[in-house]
Amino acid sequence: MQSDCKPLSGIRVVEFTHMVMGPTAGVILADLGADVVKVEPLGGDKTRRLQGSGAGYFPMYNRNKRSICIDLKSETGHEVALRLIDNADVLIENFRLGSMERLGFGYETLKSRNPRLIYCSLKGFLSGPYEKRTALDEVTQMMGGLAYMTGLPGRPLRAGSSVIDITGGMFGVIAVMAALEQRHVTGTGQKVTSSLFETTAFIVGQHMAQQVVTGEEPPPMSIRRSAWAIYDIFECRDQGQVFVGVVSDTLWKAFCKEFGLEALGQDESLVTNSDRVTNKERILDVIVPLFQGLTVDEASNRLEHAGIPFAPINRPADLFDDPHLSVAGGLVEVTLRGGKNDGRTVHLPALPLEMAGEKLGVWRDLPEQGRDTVAVLREAKYCDAEIEALLEQGTVAN
Repeated sequence: MQSDCKPLSGIRVVEFTHMVMGPTAGVILADLGADVVKVEPLGGDKTRRLQGSGAGYFPMYNRNKRSICIDLKSETGHEVALRLIDNADVLIENFRLGSMERLGFGYETLKSRNPRLIYCSLKGFLSGPYEKRTALDEVTQMMGGLAYMTGLPGRPLRAGSSVIDITGGMFGVIAVMAALEQRHVTGTGQKVTSSLFETTAFIVGQHMAQQVVTGEEPPPMSIRRSAWAIYDIFECRDQGQVFVGVVSDTLWKAFCKEFGLEALGQDESLVTNSDRVTNKERILDVIVPLFQGLTVDEASNRLEHAGIPFAPINRPADLFDDPHLSVAGGLVEVTLRGGKNDGRTVHLPALPLEMAGEKLGVWRDLPEQGRDTVAVLREAKYCDAEIEALLEQGTVAN
């Protein structure tokens, strides 16, 4: 899909972000076709240089954006940023509470300059007693109950991805899209806020509802209290593992037929799901050795043939060669920037959407820091002499 045909083509976004939550909101809007200008400090966003578990943040969440480096604390840099904001539809920021206000870029200041601006603020908490606290993804996973539900009893464990940062950014995008639609009616923008803690609460809401319905506090998900008899991970002959979920009476019949389990399929004491849960151990006494006699590929082929929900237990590394993602455009090509991998081409997950039958790919590669400084300044009506002066002063960099 060409950039000028994308759903958000013509929407201008100025992004003051770092790490994951803010860049996630920005990359979603960018993949959908918005012109996202990432404002970086002189020397570039520090996220570019993170190591360890943070080494993948920048390449994953900053494609399809342009980069401009500005000294926001200088008077001339402040003016450059204001001129960009004056022509923007959306501003995204995820810095600590009060940081944008101290720089002179708070919503109350900006809305008088650009009444149509939609100001997306991504924070740790929404309004309330906690709103001034500093938060991180892992902090809110712990206080919101997600780490408790993920780990073993007495051993809370964060989820294996920055899931709250990412979904919090997604909720920010939902608010931006709603505000854009509302602007069609009102003609004015507004401030929208998404947060880590409330995102975590929304995600664990199913467990809160479960407690209300059952009258019992739910144990961690690591302690299987499944609603189905076959809903677990099984060891296979080649040392691999496969998850299988038989979640209906129809699937139970299909499972028994595929694997030649006529005795179980015709057993009157196993007709309903409740019957099977009651007799779970008796069923597993048959199922566990069944899978131990099959390789993962053999089990997968038969489960797919029967229409049974299943999954081999993969690592993230396995997705690079996943036949579905590779063939169906689920991975997009980007070029790494900086460090020992500078210039290396890699494939990373695309936005998980299809629109009009097409996936949304990369139309701008990962930006080098300040790569688009001159072009963005020209669009902001700076002449070449003014741009040269800003570069010489060190107000901006390319």
